[in-house]
Amino acid sequence: MGKKEYRERIYIRKDILLKLYEHGEMNQTRLLNSCGLNNVKHKSILDDMVTKEFLNKQQVKIGHKITIQYKILPKGLEVLELLFGPYERLFPRDEKK
Repeated sequence: MGKKEYRERIYIRKDILLKLYEHGEMNQTRLLNSCGLNNVKHKSILDDMVTKEFLNKQQVKIGHKITIQYKILPKGLEVLELLFGPYERLFPRDEKK
């Protein structure tokens, strides 16, 4: 049996922040799936990030269905800037050749 890879919660949070930064608002299922996370197992991480004001959580009615949408808040953007700002300045994505 192969060894199961473990990803620490800090890296899970980083992935969530990056996805929301890149895509704007996302529903819970799409967000967690795009981060390679389980909808039931990792929902508590989203709840914690909402409580700590990194994310906004909003119920949106689409037709007859209600979905939960997440959006990054200024505090989440600040964390991304602190973590990735120096890296982006050293290695910009749109480097001129």
